[in-house]
Amino acid sequence: MGSTPHTDGAPAAVSPLRAGLGCTCPRCGRGRLFKGFLSVVERCPVCGLELACNDSGDGPAVFLIFILGFAVVPLALWVAMSVDWPLWVHTILWSAVVLGLTLGMLRPAKAYVLALQYRYRRSDFEQGGGDGG
Repeated sequence: MGSTPHTDGAPAAVSPLRAGLGCTCPRCGRGRLFKGFLSVVERCPVCGLELACNDSGDGPAVFLIFILGFAVVPLALWVAMSVDWPLWVHTILWSAVVLGLTLGMLRPAKAYVLALQYRYRRSDFEQGGGDGG
């Protein structure tokens, strides 16, 4: 149903989930994907896959906003009804929780989106750096 990777002579793609959680190259699964916190390397140091021209944009941040909102808001409401803390404690607590979870999950989410792009739109990756031969 379209879930199998393309077979066009390139090495078999790694599972997008594995590449995302490991923040590794979506083709070989061994090269590191980031040179900074969220800056993607120009090309994979192991297999040479061109990565600079493909970016995930704001997709990972939007996904995290929805996922964390769905998880944290009910939890915050439950804690607010169960414990009689001042409002400033809740504000500091939940701001820190959301900020920590967002920063902790943003890199793997971006790597996962890039791995999905590679799996389902591999031709975009292959055309990206083909001029400099």
